[in-house]
Amino acid sequence: MTEKQRKARNAYERERRRLHRLHRYEQRAYGRGFTYVGGIDEVGRGPLAGPVVAACVVTDGPLMLRGLNDSKQVRPEIRLELAATIKAQCTAWAVGVASVEEINRINIYWASILAMERAIAALGVQPHYLLTDAVRIRSYCGPQEPVIKGDAKCATVAAASIVAKVHRDQLLVQLDSIEPRYGFAEHKGYATPTHIAALKEHGPCVHHRTAFWRVRDAQLQLDLSSIALDED
Repeated sequence: MTEKQRKARNAYERERRRLHRLHRYEQRAYGRGFTYVGGIDEVGRGPLAGPVVAACVVTDGPLMLRGLNDSKQVRPEIRLELAATIKAQCTAWAVGVASVEEINRINIYWASILAMERAIAALGVQPHYLLTDAVRIRSYCGPQEPVIKGDAKCATVAAASIVAKVHRDQLLVQLDSIEPRYGFAEHKGYATPTHIAALKEHGPCVHHRTAFWRVRDAQLQLDLSSIALDED
């Protein structure tokens, strides 16, 4: 065996062991007799603009996909490939969205829960057991297990985070084509320096979350009492 082959084999074994560890919550659920195990997660709680998106992934066996991890730890090009593979290999998957208007009205936490409820409701196959990223979804009637940092510890939650992230990123790219002044395609609504600079120059648009202090601050600096529906 050459040195290159040895390194490749060692890397393969490390990744295999990591993926086995990532499935420990799912394997525990299967061991308790649950056939369909779901993982759910949301993305987009922190941005200043755009909707919050949740995804739920249901499996009846391991997702031994190289690179599967919390979406924040996966490069964008790998996320796109993984999302397609997850959708093809899982038993069921669905996405739920809560709009900016809903975020402004009920706050970001409850909008995130709403998006997760919509993702569960849209599933073709309901999970027998649900793993979440540290939240409890009261409307879900089956057994569920909130796991702190679940997107880094549970394979199905990690898979859900990737599906949700890819979906939301695509929505923000579409939004950028409608409202190009803020660079949504680049920063996906997060509070980057370029986004803050655009907010200070143009003020917020209808796609911004008015309950967030940076958005309110931009309104006050430009003496805007409300956000106009007709943009320049």
